Amino acid sequence: MPEILLICVLLIPQTVAGVLAFSMGRSFWFWFFISFLIPIISLIVLLFMDDKGGTATSYELADHVREREKETL
Repeated sequence: MPEILLICVLLIPQTVAGVLAFSMGRSFWFWFFISFLIPIISLIVLLFMDDKGGTATSYELADHVREREKETL
């Protein structure tokens, strides 16, 4: 029983890194496994990375798309 508790405690940094990465729009499993190699450093790197939210407002429209939108208005 203590072994299971120890494994659960040791998986906390990996799970936190995966959830944080997923909330930032990145791959949960990639950061989960990276965190096995470098647990604390991967969390620090994730904290300083920009969000990949995927919002349309963060991208500029191409010229031909912008012209098409003006024509339809």
